[in-house]
Amino acid sequence: MSGLSGAVWRKSSRSSASNQCVEVATNLPGIVGVRDSKDPAGVALAVAPTAFDAFVRFAAGCATAR
Repeated sequence: MSGLSGAVWRKSSRSSASNQCVEVATNLPGIVGVRDSKDPAGVALAVAPTAFDAFVRFAAGCATAR
């Protein structure tokens, strides 16, 4: 996870305290980090901000799959 060193992780404000969600890190230039809140030491994804934005819009029903 060296590309994500220095990441500041946060959960959605709609998340409960039960750790059943994902965390994101948006403080790194050119990267959005995504990880499972149940396993913060586990695998994390590093994606381009545009890809993450497209994913969030799709998940929210604002965009359609290509």
